[in-house]
Amino acid sequence: MKSDCMQTTICQERKKDPIEMFHSGQLVKVCAPMVRYSKLAFRTLVRKYSCDLCYTPMIVAADFVKSIKARDSEFTTNQGDCPLIVQFAANDARLLSDAARIVCPYANGIDINCGCPQRWAMAEGYGACLINKPELVRDMVKQVRNQVETPGFSVSIKIRIHDDLKRTVDLCRKAEATGVSWITVHGRTAEERHQPVHYDSIKIIKENMSIPVIANGDIRSLKEAENVWQITGTDGEEKKMTLQWAAVATFLYAEIGLILIFCLPFIPPQRWQKIFSFNVWGKIATFWNKAFLTIIILLIVLFLDAVREVRKYSSVHTIERSSTSRPDAYEHTQMKLFRSQRNLYISGFSLFFWLVLRRLVTLITQLAKELSNKSVLKTQAENTNKAAKKFMEENEKLKRILKSHGKDEECVLEAENKKLVQDQEKLKTELRKTSDALSKAQNDVMEMKMQSERLSKEYDQLLKEHSELQDRLERGNKKRL
Repeated sequence: MKSDCMQTTICQERKKDPIEMFHSGQLVKVCAPMVRYSKLAFRTLVRKYSCDLCYTPMIVAADFVKSIKARDSEFTTNQGDCPLIVQFAANDARLLSDAARIVCPYANGIDINCGCPQRWAMAEGYGACLINKPELVRDMVKQVRNQVETPGFSVSIKIRIHDDLKRTVDLCRKAEATGVSWITVHGRTAEERHQPVHYDSIKIIKENMSIPVIANGDIRSLKEAENVWQITGTDGEEKKMTLQWAAVATFLYAEIGLILIFCLPFIPPQRWQKIFSFNVWGKIATFWNKAFLTIIILLIVLFLDAVREVRKYSSVHTIERSSTSRPDAYEHTQMKLFRSQRNLYISGFSLFFWLVLRRLVTLITQLAKELSNKSVLKTQAENTNKAAKKFMEENEKLKRILKSHGKDEECVLEAENKKLVQDQEKLKTELRKTSDALSKAQNDVMEMKMQSERLSKEYDQLLKEHSELQDRLERGNKKRL
């Protein structure tokens, strides 16, 4: 193992934790480990073009530990070659920890290659076959953590994805719980070579992790690196407030401003009602209920997502706090927990103030209507009081007039009553006379009726006698003939 001036001077950058770069909020540019290329000369070249972190080519840990010749040929460095990560291919925890102890004075960390798809590597139990052996990966990480006591020394892994992405997420969670500093994800399966990289899978993995995730695969330029960074959300992108949460925060500030304006004491509710009665509000009112419900649903979804994030990072926080070997991961988890709590408060208060704002507008409108009705009722009451006072005054005048003319009216009334009594007596006398005449007339009618009946009987008898005489006369004439 060769190094320029390493025996006397160690680069001060090696004392720094590389994970701090992922917390900067900027794109972290990483030179991936490439067979036969990522040697010292190549690393020195790419660092001149603002490369943030460099890897060595993959080194077989067993050969590195057992052979001085292998160490001298495979690993060379100098004072400016930092920060530096040494990548090992290993399938034995003890050999990997021994290799890590050898390089720890000259590097910032090691990386376990769990993503090499070459047949020889997988045949030896290295590379991509390790993604199906999470227990072995866990043991190797723990062994390195226990054997290397250098503060800030990182232990990371590089993996490929499974056909079933749930297995990859499960592997990453187990690695995170074990104590890896970060995970590099190559967005292809072990069987894929030149197929398109599954950046969407890397994004899903990143969303389920609290530790940094590095995206790898088909990134050949800075522009492509920036695009992948935006697509996957890896390497410190989570440090900045995302657009959706910035919009929600702005919405929250707008709600608070409107509520404060509505609560200004020198603007009466009637003035707000006049403002609400503008034509523009009438046009907006047709879409108001739909917009209100849509915003409610969006805020509820964001609130539930923030609750999920808080629960996730709270549980990870408990795990990381118990790990004394990874204070950097503990701080990183604390930072993400703080952001998730911030998002929870923003979405929760936005939802609360949105409901308060709706209710406040309703109450202002109702209060304005009540005040208008009160003024109308007050006017009506005043008019009614005036009319009542006027009526009472007129009533008092009538009472005084009646009192002044009361005696004369009593005399007139007594005279009229006497006259009415006399007229009543006269009418009674005339009525008796009329009733007597009527009864007499009725008697005369009865007598005439009786006479008429007697005359009719006598007439009938005469007719009978006349008919008998005619019969006799006719019989006499017949006899004569």
